Amino acid sequence: MSNPADDALADFEARAITVDDVARTVYVAGVGPAVIVMAEMPGISPHVARFARWVRAAGFTVYLPSLFGRDGAYPEAEAGLAVLQRACVSAEFQAFAANASSPVTRWLRGLARLAHRACGGPGVGAIGMCFTGNFALSMMLEASVVAPVLCQPSLPLDEPGAVQIAPAELATVRQRLEREDLTVRAYRFDGDRYCTAQRFAAYAAALGPRFEPTVLPTAAANPQPPPFFAQVIGGPHSVVTAHLIDEAGQPTIAARDEILAFFALRLRGGDA
Repeated sequence: MSNPADDALADFEARAITVDDVARTVYVAGVGPAVIVMAEMPGISPHVARFARWVRAAGFTVYLPSLFGRDGAYPEAEAGLAVLQRACVSAEFQAFAANASSPVTRWLRGLARLAHRACGGPGVGAIGMCFTGNFALSMMLEASVVAPVLCQPSLPLDEPGAVQIAPAELATVRQRLEREDLTVRAYRFDGDRYCTAQRFAAYAAALGPRFEPTVLPTAAANPQPPPFFAQVIGGPHSVVTAHLIDEAGQPTIAARDEILAFFALRLRGGDA
């Protein structure tokens, strides 16, 4: 059932994209090198779409795959919790598996290859958030992905000091980061109970100086997010979406601008 606060996503082209015989809806908009924006729980919300539009306005082609939830839905608490519960038991995501990559990341790597072929440029950017936060790291196994951003990576849900990627794949990613002089950007709030200091410490241990973390103060989070974030998440979490304060000078706006500049650096040689 629609909500007046839903986003119709009318300024995106809804494409059915098939990778490895699996078709998913992907919302595409813009021109320029490709950036894959992976939605947080509970799906492609108006705030996620707003971030995708910022990426588009910065001169990129946005690919916004539908991975869970109702596309464009305003994040209500009860409906959002139901989406989260379904995803937690889904074999595609393996929400409680440490030291193993979510199977859906194979599909996302295929999407990156297609996007790079279609848009050209030196490579593809990828940003994951919350449930998909770590996916951008696993996507580094695809050679076209050169600008990975991890926003509040929250899996595995039951091990706050673990990362969700197979050890052999992590070693391959680390070698690639060194060989190609690449870095991984990451963001979280210091009071986030789903993406804790332990998790960032685990990434730092795994990736060394190639991991570039930014931790924002709890006070920088939007105090009035949508119901799902207020009632289910229950604290600062979504750096560039639901908890972003869209005002000049805000730390969350600075984080957004850093991410856009990172994409520009890697995908256009710094041409903002």
